[in-house]
Amino acid sequence: MALSRETLEKAFYDFILRVSTGMPEDIYLAIKRAYETEENPVAKTQLEAILKDMNIACSETRPICQDTGTPYLWVEIGEDFPLKPLVIEEAFKSALRKATKEGYLRPNAVDPLYAKNSGDNTGRFIPWVHYEPVPGDKLTVRLLFKGGGSEAPSTLIMSTPLKGFENLYTGVIDTIVRYGPLPCPPLIVGVAIGAGADIVMSLAKKALLRPIGQRHPDPKAAKIEEELLEAINKLGVGPHGFGGKYTALDVKFEYAHRHPATFAIGIVTGCWATRRGTIQFESDGSYRILSKHLVPEGGACVIR
Repeated sequence: MALSRETLEKAFYDFILRVSTGMPEDIYLAIKRAYETEENPVAKTQLEAILKDMNIACSETRPICQDTGTPYLWVEIGEDFPLKPLVIEEAFKSALRKATKEGYLRPNAVDPLYAKNSGDNTGRFIPWVHYEPVPGDKLTVRLLFKGGGSEAPSTLIMSTPLKGFENLYTGVIDTIVRYGPLPCPPLIVGVAIGAGADIVMSLAKKALLRPIGQRHPDPKAAKIEEELLEAINKLGVGPHGFGGKYTALDVKFEYAHRHPATFAIGIVTGCWATRRGTIQFESDGSYRILSKHLVPEGGACVIR
């Protein structure tokens, strides 16, 4: 398979459909575990409905949620990868437009100055793309379709260093309490600390890409994740705000070095339908979808 813009576009199209219609393995299994262990009958009913939704989306190749989100890309491009970033981005946009035209994505890109929908999920700075040059000749693209409801609770706290960790814990809990069912729990909660607003909000969103159950490699960071997860689930907000044990499926913490005078805190929530995936291209044009999803196979939905 020769590497070309057309090769990328076809692969991106398949990838977009996979991410939009097939739940990631870790989230599907986490919801399933929550359903099996939930004791609140109303919450259990909500989790059962979520599982049915996931299977319908998979079996009928339909979007998991009517809000198909805003596309965010994290692109690791090898220094020896043959195609340039502009070609890569245009190939993805073409695939995005095609998927939108065919009804797999709802048009969600609105010009805020003129209140006009572009109609194809592309627009000024959309999709939003983060580039990271890396050694080698591979291209790795991580995609997140971020829904509007789960984006609304995004919170920035510019704390003083003296009260940084105190404000981190109270800020996360206050955010979850304030917004309640709006971001469609059970959630994945991304939290980050660092020098500035742009750094922590970006890192908090990127943290949502990490699989459920995977702890941060730093033991202090991992402890923060565990403590916040326990505290959030003690709130009893539960699936869609109906109570129960599972307000969050996981908390993902990230950090960057800060300035001596600043302690920025970023909080970003991902809904139960956090649609994400990873695709990797070789320099010869071959590719693999590295993330596992719920997909139709032989009349059933399986993880592949």
